[in-house]
Amino acid sequence: MYDEIKYWYLRDHKLFSVLSFSQIKQLCIITCFKKAKKGEIIYFSSTDVPRIFLLKTGNIKIVSVDEDGSETIKDIIQKGDLFGELDLVNDMNSNEHAVAITNEVSICSFMLSDFENLLLQNPNLALSYTKFVGLKMKKVKNNYSNLISKDARTRLIEFIKDWAEKEGLKKDNSYTIENYLTQADIAQVICTSRQTATQLLNDLENEGLIHYNRKELIISDISKFK
Repeated sequence: MYDEIKYWYLRDHKLFSVLSFSQIKQLCIITCFKKAKKGEIIYFSSTDVPRIFLLKTGNIKIVSVDEDGSETIKDIIQKGDLFGELDLVNDMNSNEHAVAITNEVSICSFMLSDFENLLLQNPNLALSYTKFVGLKMKKVKNNYSNLISKDARTRLIEFIKDWAEKEGLKKDNSYTIENYLTQADIAQVICTSRQTATQLLNDLENEGLIHYNRKELIISDISKFK
């Protein structure tokens, strides 16, 4: 039963759709599967056994800690995303970890060395993985460009739009998003202070563009949300 769960979790992911039934079964042998609860730390990037992780359900945040102990959210990982040593290099100096931010989080993981061997054995998977990482790097580049060229309000609006398109429930021009982020989380994601993020969210709500509370965020009309 345990192997069947791993099989379907992998087979359902677009990255591994290029593999045959037998190849997926082989992959299950090297796959670790676990569940996590809200607030639980998933991994540390400085581990002696580097891994690549696949988020099957739920959401997590990637947190970076500086020398003073201050935390910064580097990314919000959503269903279907890969995270960990995506460049296939273990950075022992990196001080990052992942934290579950929703109640139901399930993850598959592979040891970096096993995954490298799998890519060598399966050219189609290697090509699929290269495209996946390329899109991931493009997203990082776009995020950096936004930070240096756009104001905090624009960054917030674009973040909420992207969040809605990925996870929101659409009805006509309205989107409803299950809210699992605190105002402090949102502030870190768009690289501004918590006070600024709170004020911007209040401004958007006062303008009738959103309705925001701890449980959900509703975009009243996506065509007017700018």
